[in-house]
Amino acid sequence: MSETIHKTPFDHVHDTLTQLKEMRHYAKNNVELLTTQWLLFDCELAKLKRAGAIEDLMARQGQFYDALELVIVDLEELMPTLQPAPEE
Repeated sequence: MSETIHKTPFDHVHDTLTQLKEMRHYAKNNVELLTTQWLLFDCELAKLKRAGAIEDLMARQGQFYDALELVIVDLEELMPTLQPAPEE
């Protein structure tokens, strides 16, 4: 028989926070890689009239990263309020 694991709100927030931090890590790496590519090929992309599409992606990725950071901070502030009181 499989046992059902009952998670507390603290457990759910902790799991979500862990996943969001992983997403932040990858988002940051993606922004850095895209910026590197942009710097290397900006002139060529501009000549091909494709620079605007990359600029838009960079802006959107940056907005996502900033929004993700705000959610992480919010959940980190929530975590202490969800911890069960220590047993005496």
